[in-house]
Amino acid sequence: MKLNEITDNPGSSKKRQRIGRGIGSGSGKQAGRGGKGQTARSGVRIKGFEGGQMPLHRRLPKRGFTNIFKTDYNEVNLGRIQTAIDAGKLDAGKLVDVAALVAAGVCARARDGVKILGVGELKGKVAFEAARASAGAVAAIEKAGGSIRLLAVEAEAEAETAKAARDAKKAKRA
Repeated sequence: MKLNEITDNPGSSKKRQRIGRGIGSGSGKQAGRGGKGQTARSGVRIKGFEGGQMPLHRRLPKRGFTNIFKTDYNEVNLGRIQTAIDAGKLDAGKLVDVAALVAAGVCARARDGVKILGVGELKGKVAFEAARASAGAVAAIEKAGGSIRLLAVEAEAEAETAKAARDAKKAKRA
């Protein structure tokens, strides 16, 4: 076999249809564009235009909004964490936080932190650091002898104390 003998499989490629090559070709005269007018010309196709009538997409009301302050947590169940510990991907002796969960492949990426949920069972003593946790998860972690530090709750408490200090300062000035 030589390089000039190599061919593609028969029927795998199709020749493009050449338009505008006379009436006998089957796609001549108006070249598949229909009749005359705006749609026969190039670059002036108006999408959603209803002949001057108010278009449907403008007649319908707008709904909803995007909350720019929304927090997007990785939600991880205790059972999934225990599976990672059993597989040797997570070390139960070290602190389990977002970085450890991402490194173990439990979470794909960090997002705004991790929220631990209580589905599943935790067998050993594990120390957690998470943005949030459900009440069931906190109870299950403490029952197994572990500990959990909630970062979002601490941040909220710090913000409240700072606000109280600002308010006290304002009250003193007034």
